[in-house]
Amino acid sequence: MTESPLFGNKDYQVWLIDLKTRIRKSQLKAAVKVNSEMIELYWSIGADIDEKQKNLGWGGKVIPQLSADLRSEFPDTEGFSQTNLKLMKRFYSFYCKLGTRLVPNLHDEIIGCQPGTQLQGGVTQSISQDIAGVSYELPQVFTSVPWRHHVEIFRHCETMDKALFFIRQTIENSWSRGVLLNFLDTDLYERQGKAITNFNRALPEPQSDLANETLKDPYNFDFLTLTKGYKERELEDALAENI
Repeated sequence: MTESPLFGNKDYQVWLIDLKTRIRKSQLKAAVKVNSEMIELYWSIGADIDEKQKNLGWGGKVIPQLSADLRSEFPDTEGFSQTNLKLMKRFYSFYCKLGTRLVPNLHDEIIGCQPGTQLQGGVTQSISQDIAGVSYELPQVFTSVPWRHHVEIFRHCETMDKALFFIRQTIENSWSRGVLLNFLDTDLYERQGKAITNFNRALPEPQSDLANETLKDPYNFDFLTLTKGYKERELEDALAENI
């Protein structure tokens, strides 16, 4: 076999390294976009459930019925289990009811987070969905964090200050879920917790643990209705559609 004339060529090797980095970043952007769409959807479903149970008196029975109907329509999507629907409601309820910084303009007649509010440091809520005439707002930075990270954060945190602290730490340090769980079981917040001033990075580093988990998150594959034994081409097509 004849050796390629480019083998060992320094300019080629530098270019190849650059291409690999760019490809990895593009893949990560696509995965984060998929995650963003899923988190937005989960937030809005949680808001809907909260509103229906309160205003229409549907109570706890709505979740089993909704789960059955959604899974019948989307049989390849496990994310609409009763357990996950309950977590969606809890996700929404946690941040909309524990403080005033995230939702400072709640009106008695509207259930939901109002447009134009800000996190400390001026991070404006820029994602909104209008469902049944109610505007639901979610800080965009939330959508950079995988769903299972969010679940662990609101399960372990008693206050919104603490939850927002761990969201910031997850993004800034590119924590995997395992690392996040380890720190949630410590007194890190009590020792280091500070008011949020900024989020330095919207995307994790391409080679970080958080990036790898985002790229391989089964909830993202489930959201895209990829089969359990999905082919690489199927994944590439799904990610390409979300770049």
